[in-house]
Amino acid sequence: MVYFLLKTLGKAESIQLKTTKERILPLLVNCVILALILYRVFPNNQIPELYFFFIGVLISNLTCLLLAVLKFKASIHLIATGGVFMFFVAFAIHFSININGSLALFVIITGAVATSRLYLKAHTVGELLVGLFIGVVPQLILLQYWL
Repeated sequence: MVYFLLKTLGKAESIQLKTTKERILPLLVNCVILALILYRVFPNNQIPELYFFFIGVLISNLTCLLLAVLKFKASIHLIATGGVFMFFVAFAIHFSININGSLALFVIITGAVATSRLYLKAHTVGELLVGLFIGVVPQLILLQYWL
C-alpha cells in the first residue's frame, strides 16, 4: 500500500527503487511503522525476544536509510534475510531447540535471494555483502539483552 501511495504521489518510479533518492522516503516510512510497532505492539518489553528483534530491524532500517542519504544502495533483501537468519540462530540457542534443518534451508534461501539480485543486476556483490552485514550485526549486538 505504501508503494502505491508513493507511486501516485510521484515519489517512486518503479517497485525496484533503483536510485538511492527513491529509497529514502520508503525507508523513512518503514522506520516510522517499526517505531509504532515497538511502541504499541510490544510495550513494556512483554516479549523480550520479539522486542529486541524489532529494535534490531529498526537499527538496520535506520542504517540503510543513512546509507541511502549518503548515496550508497545496500541490498534491503539481504538486510531482511540476514537479520531473520541471525534471529533464528539466537532463538534456537535461547530455547535450546534444534532447528538445524530450518537454518540450512534459510541459508539456501539467502543464497538464492543474493543470486537473484545479482542475476537481475539490481546490486553488486559489495552492496549485497553490506546488506547482509547491516542485517546481521544489529541482531548480534542486541543478543546480550535477551539471550
